[in-house]
Amino acid sequence: MKVLIVGGVAAGTKVAAKLKREHRDAEVRILTMGADISYAGCGLPYYVGNVIETRDELVVNTPEKFMALTGADVQTGVQVTALDRAAKTVTAKVLATGEEFTESYDKLVISTGAHPFLPPVEGLDLENVFVMRTPDDADGLRKLVDAGEVKRAVVVGGGLIGLEVAENLTDRGVRTSVIDFAPHILSEMLDSEFSEYLENAMADQGVMPFTGVALEGLTGSNGKVEKVLTSKRPMKADAVVLAMGFRPNTEWLADTGLEMFKGTLVVDEYLRTNDPDIYAAGDCALVTNRTTGKRQWSAMGSTANICGRLAAMHIAGDEHVVPYPGVLGTGIAKLPGTNMARVGLTEKAAREAGYEVESIVAGADDKAHYYPGSGKIFIKLICDKNTHQLLGLQTVGKGAVDKMADIAVTAISLGAKLEDLQNCDFAYTPPFSTAIHPFAVAVNALLNKLSGELETFTPAEYAAGAAEGYRVVDCSIQPTVTSAPYLDITKINGVVDGFDPEEKLLLVCNTGKRTYLAQNRLKFYGYKNTRVLEGGHMFNPGILEN
Repeated sequence: MKVLIVGGVAAGTKVAAKLKREHRDAEVRILTMGADISYAGCGLPYYVGNVIETRDELVVNTPEKFMALTGADVQTGVQVTALDRAAKTVTAKVLATGEEFTESYDKLVISTGAHPFLPPVEGLDLENVFVMRTPDDADGLRKLVDAGEVKRAVVVGGGLIGLEVAENLTDRGVRTSVIDFAPHILSEMLDSEFSEYLENAMADQGVMPFTGVALEGLTGSNGKVEKVLTSKRPMKADAVVLAMGFRPNTEWLADTGLEMFKGTLVVDEYLRTNDPDIYAAGDCALVTNRTTGKRQWSAMGSTANICGRLAAMHIAGDEHVVPYPGVLGTGIAKLPGTNMARVGLTEKAAREAGYEVESIVAGADDKAHYYPGSGKIFIKLICDKNTHQLLGLQTVGKGAVDKMADIAVTAISLGAKLEDLQNCDFAYTPPFSTAIHPFAVAVNALLNKLSGELETFTPAEYAAGAAEGYRVVDCSIQPTVTSAPYLDITKINGVVDGFDPEEKLLLVCNTGKRTYLAQNRLKFYGYKNTRVLEGGHMFNPGILEN
């Protein structure tokens, strides 16, 4: 069997390596355009930031090393330009010479990835305008920063790559701004209140996000970029990074009859296209959402590796291959001032999918509060109100947000309900967690809300004005909300002077924990109209200004 793989990096090399392990005698050949067959694309921002010190560290395998390690054949510097499904051949061109040749296959794997989207505006050809897709892209920007030629930079695009580049430029002493046409950064990944939290955290670190702003062009002199023209105002820049998303590298397949959606190749649960001898994996493939079953694009290195392995096993006829159940949109990032992770459906997406949704934003310590380096973590859990099935998680904090995300991935993948997670034996020791795990804190809070024991306003409801007519009451350990009366929860032993049991009271503390305790006591003594502000003033800093 001859398996031809078009494209390398993550999915293509994974298919080749696994195939050769499954069938050492299979003929496996990779054709790829770039000189670097396999590199750490997700590490590029950290190379710019000098966290990764040398370019060689980004290169996972050279073609020679990969061939020796796996037994697959690799030809770089080759562009595949056409596919003949009937003849089971592709036409390719050697970029250095222009020479064309034909390559046959028994099975074809398309893993051509994606290319950065470039908007139709003037000035993109100026010097010091970068994208962030290959080691060459990162190398160019880093050399400029190393030479001290970048004092101000503008990143266009508030997605993961753009924000990671912004963080690393800021750490290098570059004054960095981010613009995005969407109303918030990471608008497709997070609900608005979590995007706003991140925007505030970025601003506190000197990275200014400007949302609802369109790129209109770039201008400069002597061939170098100097200014970014936007729908709001011009912005000075010594360097510009375009991080406005990606488009699949599938133009050469337009007239082949392969089923596509917005340029992505539609695949089944074994990564097959509508041609049973042609597979697709990585950024050029369209998979499904594990929860909804709807089509979803997942341009992530993790997805590429999982799908590449599964495709190889199916091609090899492995009887143990398990159908791919789909993605959860899992994402994580180290961002200016905080870390972020998300899994599953957002509240908005869950409602659009037909779920009756309930959610909670809970604050907790990320490790024992007395242990050095401890901090706060905020967790949003989203569930089906009727079945209590967990649907999604969003979390921010300076600690290990990956732990929260990975627990949620496991839970959602197994169809867990909140009750299944309530008493899990999570790992605990002071340097790593708390005796009541932060995830369990959020689960318990959501169960209390579902039962009616905890009555709240979410950050989104508060921002929308749901608390109008409520008197704010500060229940923090020490008085913090200067415009509000202070209530010491240890003194709630009956009806409290100055607070009528019929009055609408919005209880506020640092994270929402003490206000839950306060509400519990107040309810016992006849208070009927109290609400807790989820996340407290640490997640809703605007309340301190009222």
